[in-house]
Amino acid sequence: MNNAALPPPSTKAALYGPLLVGLVAGIASAMLVLGSGDMSALSIILSASATLPVLIAGLGWSNLAGAVSVIVAAAIIAVTVSPLGAVMIAVTTLLPAAWIAHLSNLARPAEEIGGPQDQLAWYPLSDIMLHLCTLVALSLMILGYAIGYGEEIVGEIVGNLITVLSEQNPDFQPGPDYTSEMISFMTRFLPALQAALWVVILFAAWYIAGRIVRVSGRSRRPADLIPAALRMSRLAMLFFGGGLALSFTGGVTGLIGSTISGAFAGGFMLAGLAMLHYRTGGKPWRFVALWFAYASIFILFPLPLILFLFAGLFETARTAPLSPPGSNPPNS
Repeated sequence: MNNAALPPPSTKAALYGPLLVGLVAGIASAMLVLGSGDMSALSIILSASATLPVLIAGLGWSNLAGAVSVIVAAAIIAVTVSPLGAVMIAVTTLLPAAWIAHLSNLARPAEEIGGPQDQLAWYPLSDIMLHLCTLVALSLMILGYAIGYGEEIVGEIVGNLITVLSEQNPDFQPGPDYTSEMISFMTRFLPALQAALWVVILFAAWYIAGRIVRVSGRSRRPADLIPAALRMSRLAMLFFGGGLALSFTGGVTGLIGSTISGAFAGGFMLAGLAMLHYRTGGKPWRFVALWFAYASIFILFPLPLILFLFAGLFETARTAPLSPPGSNPPNS
């Protein structure tokens, strides 16, 4: 799939504009990362928001702007924190954002895929989600290898958790067997949970950045009808199934499988939620149904999400939004 044709640059502004935008976006992204020091809710929000400047630069200007923003942000973090920290942030946060922005701006004539003439077919949302889930899984595997993720690290987390629970309830005094089982379970569960959560966060950032770029008038890609378009592809089912099978094995292979299955589970859960939005559209009880669904997620987590996961698995699709050539302003 080829990028939509861009007019040849006529002035130096065609180069300097994306460079300046990328510079500003990179600084903003780095500041958001540096502002997320501890593990508070605010710091997690700031860290997740670091993807927004990169996405806005890539979606609204060009791949050059997105690439510059990644390089600038990584350079600032390398100088102020550490080179290893910069690499980890780039791999898990900045590069996936720049890549999905690049994919979002890809288009080709719709007639090449059996569509109507004089229309552009944009990169399908299902394929963007496939890339997103894959990137999240790969980046978290790299991060886990870099930090030496395993029962030793999880043991510290579980120990702190047990200490807090014991302080709140003096009758809670788990024995060594309980603690060992909890560590073993959490070691397998945390990679899946983190992968699924990061897929949701990156998708939300992509959606918000797309809305901002469209409001500014710089978007080329037409608005995706998320309730109708957000479905995973059949290939994603194979990745999810393979990861799930691997997760039942031991050692590093099991951790890899847990990460893969978690990332794609996050995509299928989003697809299931999109189906709920789509099928309740226009119904008088829609607000009540959506309120009940999201309230149940927060109250009964994770059981409702498992239902949405199965819903997403049972309906796959691959559709591309269409627009007439030239109907959307080109990126500089």
